[in-house]
Amino acid sequence: MPGNKYNSSTAIPANRLERLLRERELRKSSRDSHSNEASESNRATKISELEGHNSGVSLVERFLEGARAAQALGEGWETPDDRPQRLLVVANRLPVSAVRRGEESWSLEISAGGLVSALLGVKEFEARWIGWAGVNVPDEAGQRSLTKALAEKRCIPVFLHEDIVHQYYNGYCNNILWPLFHYLGLPQEDRLATTRSFQSQFGAYKKANQMFADVVNQHYEKGDVVWCHDYHLMFLPKCLKENNSNMKVGWFLHTPFPSSEIHRTLPSRSELLRAVLTADLVGFHTYDYARHFVSACTRILGLEGTPEGVEDQGRLTRVSAFPIGIDSDRFIHALELPQVQKHIRELKERFSGRKVMLGVDRLDMIKGIPQKILAFEKFLEENPNWHDKVVLLQIAVPTRTDVPEYQKLTSQVHEIVGRINGRFGTLTAVPIHHLLLKPNNHMKEQSFYMRCIHILATRNEICQLRYAVQDNKKTISSCFSDIGTRSKIRSFMGSL
Repeated sequence: MPGNKYNSSTAIPANRLERLLRERELRKSSRDSHSNEASESNRATKISELEGHNSGVSLVERFLEGARAAQALGEGWETPDDRPQRLLVVANRLPVSAVRRGEESWSLEISAGGLVSALLGVKEFEARWIGWAGVNVPDEAGQRSLTKALAEKRCIPVFLHEDIVHQYYNGYCNNILWPLFHYLGLPQEDRLATTRSFQSQFGAYKKANQMFADVVNQHYEKGDVVWCHDYHLMFLPKCLKENNSNMKVGWFLHTPFPSSEIHRTLPSRSELLRAVLTADLVGFHTYDYARHFVSACTRILGLEGTPEGVEDQGRLTRVSAFPIGIDSDRFIHALELPQVQKHIRELKERFSGRKVMLGVDRLDMIKGIPQKILAFEKFLEENPNWHDKVVLLQIAVPTRTDVPEYQKLTSQVHEIVGRINGRFGTLTAVPIHHLLLKPNNHMKEQSFYMRCIHILATRNEICQLRYAVQDNKKTISSCFSDIGTRSKIRSFMGSL
């Protein structure tokens, strides 16, 4: 029987995908049997991480979303000259924002986002990040100088024209796909204007994806693994495969994927699904999202869904869930920093005798920050004896500050907070502390998160914690491992 070759192992692969991955690892171990002892030790570590849920090792504590997916793509794919495995991360935005200071002078600041935080935990690959720098650079001198500045950060820019950005990013991505994927439905006629504008936005979307593909093809080397991210680049796997069918391509979605009934309302539904299916591996945050994707492929395209993914005329596209993770060691070590210890002492003194509830969210339409604050107001109304015993600390990370809807949301949250604090606050204390955190200084951002987590842990109460984690409570729990306190974490956790 085929399974006899694994009789020496106590871990039983749960499905066909794991059996294939394990089989590749065993073949690789056999080929390198004459390697030195250190190499064998490193390989064993990789195998145990790949079989994480069998061996008890948590993959999400050491890899970003789908890092196991990237490793699955790279297994058995030899690189020339024994160079390290390269991972080309392709996302709409680079992990840094560029600000022009002169004709050939640029300053780079780290961007906000869970993907940026999670990528810091990737150490198994030599990573390069390809994406848009978030700024329009029409002149060649500016493009050359920005490319040189970004190269020091291992980043490669994609230069998009202003009209393309307007129709591709602000139009099709944020006006069409983003609401649909979050079950908000397609825009109404007054926002979409006409069917013709929809077609032009979709055309710009495909053109932008091809521009990303052109940059990837320029920098691709044999053996590289290309990892595409999010709904901005659903056409990218198709563009890449048309140029090089042997390229290893993965695609990961950072948002929910809606049910097939919702997805079928999208006019370009079939084209998008088929474009994604050209990837070798498709990843989602949760099993539910992966199931919705497979269901859409079977019901809309008429393809066959299998436990491993979607099959089309003998070609299998693997589909699985890869929960996002963070580099938890980095957060644990931050507790030892003098400035963090100082902040902890200040907060413990400031909130002494009061229960502290923490919310950490991106200032986004779907995060429900106004609803959360209004619910807290309702609690204060019905429990007068708690007015001076509890405080809500809401931390918000600004996003899309140039979009009118998000500017309106920011003003709305500030107005609600001011009204509640005026109603229930005193000269010495207010019930809500609303802070806008700008992650320009990464160490300051990290220290701030750690001090908030610590003060809440010492208060023994957590109402909600939505740090850059999706369906992974173990990652958060690791931050409390040295504190020795209990915590309460919401079941509706989401990505920051």
